[in-house]
Amino acid sequence: MNALYELTDGHVEIQRQIYDGVDAEVFTDTLQAIEESIEVKVEGYHAIIQNTKGDIEKIKTEEKRLADRRKAMENKVDKLKRNLEENMTKLGKRKITTPLFTAWIQPNTPSVRVLDEKLIPKEFWKEQDPKLDKTSLGKALKKSDTPGAEIVQTESIRFR
Repeated sequence: MNALYELTDGHVEIQRQIYDGVDAEVFTDTLQAIEESIEVKVEGYHAIIQNTKGDIEKIKTEEKRLADRRKAMENKVDKLKRNLEENMTKLGKRKITTPLFTAWIQPNTPSVRVLDEKLIPKEFWKEQDPKLDKTSLGKALKKSDTPGAEIVQTESIRFR
């Protein structure tokens, strides 16, 4: 037996054999061997979990580094485009043609710039959908029953 599920099944089978009158010494020896194998498997699981958690942290760090690098590059592109547009405007050139490409200044789609939100009529405001406050609901459920919700207690594996 190698896999954890096989060891678990073996452990359950040995416990079932208690009722079938298995020799106590054979039973104890077999059960102890299975339990030791299970402990070895649990240690293996723990090592894999810890290594994977370490990899996750490395990936998160790399994601942040790459996101920061991407943002810096996007800012650089924006700055270069603004600089080019400013200089073309100063030169009075709205279009420059080169052998490789043409650069031109084109009007963007009109957009709205809000000057003072307080002056904008209510008809232009969107109502927000209600959002459930689970923290407050949880506190209320601890004090008394609340229709439509309940406190649940789940379990998960932990290592120290």
